[in-house]
Amino acid sequence: MSIEEIQKELKAEGLDGWLFYDFHNRDPIAIRILNIDPKRFTSRRWFYFIPAEGTPKKLVHKIESWKLDHLPGEKFTYLPWEELQSNLRQILAGAKKVAMQYSPRNAIPYISMVDAGTVELVRSFGIDVVSSSNLVSLFESHLTDEEIASHARAGEFMHKVKDLAFREIARRVRQKNYPTEYEIHRFMLDLYKEFHLVANDGPIVAINEHATDPHFEPTSENCFVMKEGDLVLLDLWAKLDGEKTIYYDITWMGYIGTSVPQELSEIFNIVTSARDSALRLVRERFSKGLPVFGFEVDDAARKVIADAGYGSFFTHRTGHNIGEEVHGNGTHMDNLETRDERRIIPGSCFSIEPGIYLPERKIGFRSEIDVVITNKSEVVVFGDIQKEIIPILNLE
Repeated sequence: MSIEEIQKELKAEGLDGWLFYDFHNRDPIAIRILNIDPKRFTSRRWFYFIPAEGTPKKLVHKIESWKLDHLPGEKFTYLPWEELQSNLRQILAGAKKVAMQYSPRNAIPYISMVDAGTVELVRSFGIDVVSSSNLVSLFESHLTDEEIASHARAGEFMHKVKDLAFREIARRVRQKNYPTEYEIHRFMLDLYKEFHLVANDGPIVAINEHATDPHFEPTSENCFVMKEGDLVLLDLWAKLDGEKTIYYDITWMGYIGTSVPQELSEIFNIVTSARDSALRLVRERFSKGLPVFGFEVDDAARKVIADAGYGSFFTHRTGHNIGEEVHGNGTHMDNLETRDERRIIPGSCFSIEPGIYLPERKIGFRSEIDVVITNKSEVVVFGDIQKEIIPILNLE
């Protein structure tokens, strides 16, 4: 974290400061930006104010006065609640507009970390509280070149996992030792361990109607047995085991047979066309040095699917920010679940993953790629991009 860089952006946005607040480690954004150890016991409220000019100020409870000692700035302590409020008022004296982890009308829930009561308290001092969403994109979701390299390296392993999973399905089906979705899920998790990949959950292995559920979780109880004629969706995400590593997240599709039925190929082609339209928009804007916003990328993908007559069957946003968590706090490709008006910035990573889900026909489709905007504003996709559904029984 660079106080000078934050203050530069505060001035650019016309803000008097950025007020961080937390209680019981409820704000992971503050924890990451301020480099706070979340494993260390904490039970009292604290505030950290970075003004657009001048020295930061910190407010901590007297029995946890050490809480922000690793950060620069003048320390204030409190014990009774009245002292908290009076000290906070003093710290914010002269400020008229400050950013907090707040999103008007909860428009971007990833940013809405500060409770309404705390926002009310700050506003009672005559201060306008605005969203820190743009600041969060810059200082929480921005990736270093080393972090981008970790994403690319994870991608190499993830494509191996995907390829080996499809081959395992082919091997088992040819031997008539038909695997379940859950068995392939476990097979992929074993590969995660072999390649030193980690993930909080997943992967998704879904066939037929299970693929109509974008967040299907295979278990030993709910899984289907795979057989010839099944449409297979693999959605896998993981990162290298280590510090400051970045997730890689892809979805690929296969068909258990030697040739893919034309109807399935035609629907999948709509999905890939939507994916490619969104990627093309991002590339065109960055090549011309023009801004592109999250909602616009969603619009570009959604229009292709809607024009093909499947608009009501694309039931989630086009993509999400990716960082140390698979769903990060930066700009999302979304004009459905939210309207993300944040700009896509250099040094960021996000997915593009349109889908068409047809429960009545018991088939679902999705194609997912990860897009990296390098710190030189290059638009890069690390790894292969799927063009056609894989005929799994042609794999050796």
